[in-house]
Amino acid sequence: MKIALAQINPVVGDIKGNFKKIIEFINRAKYQKADLVVFSELVTVGYPPKDFLFMQDFLEANEKYINEIVLPATYQIGVILGTVRQDTEGNLYNSAFFIYDGKIVEVFDKTLLPNYDVFDEKRYFKPAQIRKVASFKGIKLGVNICEDIWKDYVFEPSVDYSVDVLEEQFKLKPDIFINISASPYYLGKQNMRVEMIEKKIKKYAIPFVYVNQVGTNDELIFDGASFVVNEEGKRVVQLKAFEEDIKIVDMEELKNFKELPEIKEDISWVYNALVLGVRDYCKKSGFKKAVVGLSGGIDSAVVCAIAVEALGKENVLAVSMPSRYSSEGSKSDARILADNLEIEFRVIPIEPVFKSYLSVFNGDNNVIGDLAEENIQARIRGNYLMFISNREGHIVLTTGNKSELAMGYCTLYGDMSGSLAVIADVPKTMVYELARYINREKEIIPTSIIEKAPSAELRPNQKDEDSLPPYKILDEILKMYIEENRSAKEIIEKGYDERLVKDIINKVNRVEYKRKQAAPGLKITTKAFGTGRRMPIVHNFKL
Repeated sequence: MKIALAQINPVVGDIKGNFKKIIEFINRAKYQKADLVVFSELVTVGYPPKDFLFMQDFLEANEKYINEIVLPATYQIGVILGTVRQDTEGNLYNSAFFIYDGKIVEVFDKTLLPNYDVFDEKRYFKPAQIRKVASFKGIKLGVNICEDIWKDYVFEPSVDYSVDVLEEQFKLKPDIFINISASPYYLGKQNMRVEMIEKKIKKYAIPFVYVNQVGTNDELIFDGASFVVNEEGKRVVQLKAFEEDIKIVDMEELKNFKELPEIKEDISWVYNALVLGVRDYCKKSGFKKAVVGLSGGIDSAVVCAIAVEALGKENVLAVSMPSRYSSEGSKSDARILADNLEIEFRVIPIEPVFKSYLSVFNGDNNVIGDLAEENIQARIRGNYLMFISNREGHIVLTTGNKSELAMGYCTLYGDMSGSLAVIADVPKTMVYELARYINREKEIIPTSIIEKAPSAELRPNQKDEDSLPPYKILDEILKMYIEENRSAKEIIEKGYDERLVKDIINKVNRVEYKRKQAAPGLKITTKAFGTGRRMPIVHNFKL
């Protein structure tokens, strides 16, 4: 049997557009003489559809397109695709339809419904009560959906799955396992998936086909990177990461395929994820152009370089907004970076407006030097960028990193102003890794930007480490607290200063009100600030 792995990029709610793409890939599979084409989870509506699932018009449109568009396209080819199913009592299921010759031959409902981190599937769906297989051209297909294969590999404390979907399907003697997924990416995820499936298949000794969604929806980036593992538990087929792709696999020839080398999931994966994140977020939101405030610092430099890769140099505008505190080095670094990227560059000083604020609130142009004066400079810059956005149609990309966002070292309605926070889940130490990766072939980001001490430049001789611990130490503690959910005691036992640890944790907890008002940030770690981390704004818990 020849199976086509169809890895496509659906748009949430663009049901007509998604079906058009599905038909295109079905036809490509037919042209290449495939017997069966497999799509990803909820591909007809895009993942995650969230509360659209409560709208009857949404569900009816999806059903209409399945009946009128997909069914007629399945003559002489089998199709497995992820969609929403509604039963006669109004219950919803996350389902895989197996369609052939214009008929829905079998329906597989998802059994294990994730309800942790960014997932809310129990809010919408009922779980499958039975496991099943489907026969097609003499081959038994064990079809399952995303989380159904993750038993014993989910390390959230609240998750304890009692059903082993693969084990129950295996008892029905399938010839092939097929998993359709919408598995969001974070650094290390692809190797985790491969290792998990290889280990399971060494037990079951039948081939495994894994098809994953690709593309960005809101803050979630889906890497695709679909693959096939043969009956010996070896990955022998690999699709592209962060791109649409289709590959035809002759399942009878898998024994003759060579095992692929282990994927080197390094900083390039984070870079490609963020590029896809920016490109898709802008395209799906209807923006062609972006504007970035270029300070001469490393964060805005990295964001600007990613934007150019994602949107093209002709679609990125960099704006330098110097103040009386901006160093000559920062101003020249910003210009050099823009020249290296070959993008439009404007200089709009904030000094006249800053003087007006000082005159209104200080009674003259004298400087008090307090936090209000520091923050108003960031807010003037934010207003400048939003003015350009409104007048010229550019999306504003914010440039704050995860370390700053964690500690509240950012200004509401200032540097936090914008539509997408590109590196909001990238720790400061990883920002430097990205900068070095961007410069891997030639110097794009000036070396002086990478080597100089980070500074907001909102007062004379200001340095980030005046307000924050050294980033290396800060990022280590933040990772343990936010991503690994470790207690203060556990972190202190690793050798970190008790007072420092408690101070960092208290600051993280205290500034939730800022993060609730931040632009959505692209997720590339196991735990990002956003839908997967739900903390109260108003509280009085303190270490």
